[in-house]
Amino acid sequence: MKKYLAEMIGTMVLVLMGCGAAVFAGATQPFASVGTLGVAFAFGLSVVAMAYTIGKISGCHINPAITLGVFLSKKMSGKDAIMYIIFQVVGAIIGSAILYILAKDSGSTTTLTGANGFAEGSMLTAFIAELVFTFIFVLVVLGVTSKGAPNQFAGLAIGLALVLVHIVCIPITGTSVNPARSIGPAIFDVIEGGKALSQLWLFIVAPFLGAALSAIVWKIIDTEKE
Repeated sequence: MKKYLAEMIGTMVLVLMGCGAAVFAGATQPFASVGTLGVAFAFGLSVVAMAYTIGKISGCHINPAITLGVFLSKKMSGKDAIMYIIFQVVGAIIGSAILYILAKDSGSTTTLTGANGFAEGSMLTAFIAELVFTFIFVLVVLGVTSKGAPNQFAGLAIGLALVLVHIVCIPITGTSVNPARSIGPAIFDVIEGGKALSQLWLFIVAPFLGAALSAIVWKIIDTEKE
């Protein structure tokens, strides 16, 4: 149970800090100075912080796509994978609830929970972006945590990879590459009359497909047998 709770807490922190930066970047000064780089680093630094906090307990997935990739790589049981995903989603909902309370009077011009979305007519672009960037991100995770890798730097490498993904993908979808990160904010976006919930399927399906592809590719190119 401890590892499940750790995943819940870690995902809560990721959503609160990462999406919080995105929400307040759209608010009045001094928050507007956060910008794209600020949001990207907020997500990445959240992962770094949690990796070195709960990594020893749960491995710090805090992302259902990573959990799927790890499961398909035969590094965890099906039961643990399901429980991880459930608690990750719960953590994301908690983080989104806290953020909604904090941001509802902020004057932010973005959604109050940092929900993901794509413009009309750009569904295919958004789908490809989420699939490809999740593939890259999960591939990094599988690589730096594999046998023979310098694992002491794994948390830093994963966090910086997430920063890189956000820098490129934020203009396209706001960057998900994490179904839990999208589910929590989408639920609260409904309160504001947003359409994030109607687009949520893309931010679940595309990341899962990207994660599955990364597990297949890593199995092919990995030089070490676990």
